[in-house]
Amino acid sequence: MKALLINPLIPDTFWNFRHVMKLIRKKAFHVPLGLLTVAAMFPGDWDIKIVDMNAESLSDEIIKWSDMVFIGAMIVQKESVRRIVARCRILGKAIVGGGPLFTSYKEDFNDVDYLVLNEAEITLPLFLNDLANGSPRRIYTTEEKPDINMTPLPRWDLIDINIYASMSVQYSRGCPYDCEFCDITNLYGRYPRLKSNEQMIREFDRLYEIGWRGSLFIVDDNFIGNKSKVKTLLRELKTWQEKRNFPFIFYTEASVNLAQDEELMKLMTAAGFGHVFLGLETPEEECFAECGKHQNRSVDLVEAVKTIQRNGMEVMGGFIIGFDNDPPDIFERQIKFIQNSGVVLAMIGLLNAPRGTRLYQRLKDEGRLIDDCSGDNCDGSINFIPKMDPQVLKEGYKAVLNYIYSPKEYYTRLLEFLRTYKPVRRRPLTLLGIIAFFNSVLYMGIFDKWSNSIYFWKLLFKALISYRQSLGEAVMLMMFGYHFRKLLIQKANVT
Repeated sequence: MKALLINPLIPDTFWNFRHVMKLIRKKAFHVPLGLLTVAAMFPGDWDIKIVDMNAESLSDEIIKWSDMVFIGAMIVQKESVRRIVARCRILGKAIVGGGPLFTSYKEDFNDVDYLVLNEAEITLPLFLNDLANGSPRRIYTTEEKPDINMTPLPRWDLIDINIYASMSVQYSRGCPYDCEFCDITNLYGRYPRLKSNEQMIREFDRLYEIGWRGSLFIVDDNFIGNKSKVKTLLRELKTWQEKRNFPFIFYTEASVNLAQDEELMKLMTAAGFGHVFLGLETPEEECFAECGKHQNRSVDLVEAVKTIQRNGMEVMGGFIIGFDNDPPDIFERQIKFIQNSGVVLAMIGLLNAPRGTRLYQRLKDEGRLIDDCSGDNCDGSINFIPKMDPQVLKEGYKAVLNYIYSPKEYYTRLLEFLRTYKPVRRRPLTLLGIIAFFNSVLYMGIFDKWSNSIYFWKLLFKALISYRQSLGEAVMLMMFGYHFRKLLIQKANVT
């Protein structure tokens, strides 16, 4: 049997960094880790190919080659999935859907032949066995949570790793917190399931053996969900990195209580972590009570961010506007919150309610749901009736985006970050880094309009004089600012 595994196109969003790719000569930022892992679960007699539409086009020829098409997708890929399904139906190919999109929205895909839902370690073998016996069911689902120590190593051989800016591995699934707007606990549970240290080292070994050097994303929704165990991994990882001269620069997602654990922060930076994403959300305390994000309550979030920065990690942040308890001045307060924190990469989205969340159920009970959420964190859509006037909410949201990603304010925030940030080690000089630097000079210092480029040159000289140890981070963050400006003009019609 020939299986074609497809990663659908992700629309331009804050975190795909598509506009940065031309500066660093890569095709896509993240690898399709889910499909690479699923590919390793097939029997050896299957012939498997992967097409990542974020890095290459999907041709009719490759669809015709296959006996069966497998699509793995997130909510944000929904529109691309519909187009793929339509093409496969025309070409007469059987379609299998899996991943968060199909698990949460299975009733929306009656034109998909088979749905292999929840976690593939359990449901995919059942489907493949029934298929081999000629009696496959249409839907495979389970409430059981698999032991992810049984998860095989991803099939890295099925992609060209050189076209990606970052590789990915997974350490855990599940999160101990249950924020009202988040669907992670619904999908993966509240008890974090972790891979053993031995299994993680095997995955790092494999990536090292195939020649990967550079950024490595640990994709967990909360890497520190089990602090005691993650500390044991970090101690082993530090030794592993030291023996190989630190080939990987790690980044991940965590909860804000990371800032309260000095030992954990030091272990992370010692092991090579340079960046961490936090769900900071809002400066309004009442909103945390509303959404059940108790881990952020009674915390000086700006100081928490700066504590992590002083311990050698850049903080990327998620922010939300549209809570029921947002005051009228929430837009000005969010701007002040973001600028003062020095969170340069700030993902600001309007609140939405995905299916399977407690927020979705609450709004449904209140008669306030009006649509499904798009999963796109920067399209300005909202799928429920907010307490604030919707027009005021959307205009205020656009104003926040315009402000924090204007060149002057973006570079001001970047400088605030450099003042606080204390890197543990200098970013290594690589050929890719040299290319990125000269392209950044070309696109942002020369070809960009003068009113933008003047801020680029000011910050570059400031970094060279005062923050030379952080110069690599400064240049990378300037490139991301270029991405955000392009994105907002393109998608949100912001000028």
